[in-house]
Amino acid sequence: MERLQKVIAHAGIASRRKAEEYIVNGRVKVNGKIIRELGTQVGKNDKVEVDDVPIYKEEYGYYLFYKPKGVISAVSDDKGRKVVTDFFSHIKERIYPVGRLDYDTSGLLLLTNDGEFSQKLTHPSHEIDKVYVAKVKGLAKKHDLLPLTKGMKIEGYKTAPAAFEIISVDLKTNTSIVELTIHEGRNHQVKKMLQAVGYPVQKLKREKYGDLTLKGLRPGEYRNLNKKEISVLMNQSK
Repeated sequence: MERLQKVIAHAGIASRRKAEEYIVNGRVKVNGKIIRELGTQVGKNDKVEVDDVPIYKEEYGYYLFYKPKGVISAVSDDKGRKVVTDFFSHIKERIYPVGRLDYDTSGLLLLTNDGEFSQKLTHPSHEIDKVYVAKVKGLAKKHDLLPLTKGMKIEGYKTAPAAFEIISVDLKTNTSIVELTIHEGRNHQVKKMLQAVGYPVQKLKREKYGDLTLKGLRPGEYRNLNKKEISVLMNQSK
């Protein structure tokens, strides 16, 4: 069961606030009866009409996508660049990304058409760990990276404490592979954090989102989330 105004908004008829106006003004019927009460619950078998026109109730979709580098985390781009929804052209639901990954960052990205799911996962209070693997310039040393574990000031805000692991260092190329775990999602945050401790990022990939991984997927591929994974994400917070 879902609130009536949410069902109307999800069908693309109007925003949730506008849908509430339609209900109060007597423009909405459920099973042939005018409903004026906000918060009325309706099920998938109920017939909902706005101005006597039945609405199409779209099924919710939840997808785990391996975003390739060089793809925009959006549903459209005014510069004509490739966007993540280009990989879902045969999906009938109007899905969109949950949060974002930078254009030149690859890795795990969730997409859905469930606004409540998306809003909950992107809200600052919903602290889901995200694991990134970065190739950085320089030979990484533990004492240089320690400030990341206490939080640090970047462009006027203080980051939450992060965890790190030095995976490898390459003397020949003067580069290192560093794993960083954060639960925030500010713009370019991982790059800015590593830059701030003296290790500019050359390549970046998000490997994990909560308990979800990219296992079995190649860049550009996706899979459906199962019910258990969706439930865990909705309830996973620190």
